[in-house]
Amino acid sequence: MGQDPKAPIEHSHDVNNPHHDHEEQVDHSHDEPHDHDHDHDHDHDHDHTGPHAHSHGTGLWGWINTIFHLHGHSEQQIQRAADTAVADSAEGIRTVWLALAALGITTVLQIAIVYISGSVALLADTVHNLGDSLNSIPLLIAFYLARRGATRRYTYGFGKAEDVAGIFIVLSIAVSAGIGFWESFSKLIHPEPMTRLGWVATAAIIGFLGNEAVALLQIRVGRKIGSAAMVADGLHARTDGLTSLAVLVAVLGTYLGYPIVDPIVGLLIGVAILFITWDAIRTMWYRLMDAIDPAVLDQVEHVAGDVPGVMQVHGTRIRWLGHRLQAELHIVVDEDLPTRASHQIAEEVRHALLHDQAHLSMVDVHVDPCGHGGEDPHQLTAHHQDAALVPEAQPA
Repeated sequence: MGQDPKAPIEHSHDVNNPHHDHEEQVDHSHDEPHDHDHDHDHDHDHDHTGPHAHSHGTGLWGWINTIFHLHGHSEQQIQRAADTAVADSAEGIRTVWLALAALGITTVLQIAIVYISGSVALLADTVHNLGDSLNSIPLLIAFYLARRGATRRYTYGFGKAEDVAGIFIVLSIAVSAGIGFWESFSKLIHPEPMTRLGWVATAAIIGFLGNEAVALLQIRVGRKIGSAAMVADGLHARTDGLTSLAVLVAVLGTYLGYPIVDPIVGLLIGVAILFITWDAIRTMWYRLMDAIDPAVLDQVEHVAGDVPGVMQVHGTRIRWLGHRLQAELHIVVDEDLPTRASHQIAEEVRHALLHDQAHLSMVDVHVDPCGHGGEDPHQLTAHHQDAALVPEAQPA
């Protein structure tokens, strides 16, 4: 039976079925600029410079790929998408292991100082740092889960495990802030003389350098691969580093004869940690609620609207699944176009978006007829529409 060319066509891509008819699902992302003439004879050039340059592999095969540019935009793009997602997860796992190693070395050094100095206060602080370093384990588990493919039960995969891990990390930051405030208030009300100043200062320097190194690493990689949970874990390491820095300042104050500096600096650092905690809470709330930067939404609609044949873009939704983006949008095309032509326009839109958004791994494009014939293409399902789920329209 033939298909009515005026009927709306919904397109999605399935990475497990690259030889598709009209219902496919693409699960990949591109790191190259969208600079094509779109005649789709696949005999076009790419710019291989800048942040979106192609990666052709290493060794002899990589050299051959570089010379002859052996890739297309069908099955190889799908494989490239999977490779990109796996590479990001692998980089996340590697980063967490490096962070755990750095914090482990820091803790061992502090334990050695505790053993030499015999300071009970340093022992308590060392145990606290050891416990905080274990907070990276939920994130590590989440990255390993993210490498698993989608199942019949978890149809979107396991990317959201990162956000679940982020909840534990944010809670641990809040607990650290609470402990810091409690200890500072206690010392303010019941001052305790600080002893073994040299050893305490040494331990504080080690703690600050170790935690700040981990913070810089995790925040940088987390932003690069789009992992809010890793950024939050980096912020947690930074709070521990600030705590150690406060101890160093307190040692200096005590040495100069002003022991009151200890609790005062502790309270100031506690306030700074509160701001860090709020930033982490807000970021994880956005991820859990599928919030997106409106600028990303505007860019997606702009890129889709510039594709030849697209008359209008609406109903755009974008969300994070772990450290990958998923987009859904509707495009309006001439309703007199045949199905194949409408599908080609949808492919052009998908192609443009995958090139434009580095973290985008899935794009669902629904094609609507323009309706110049006077018929409402959505009349049959209009009464099922939930207005609360329709994205706000942009002002004209």
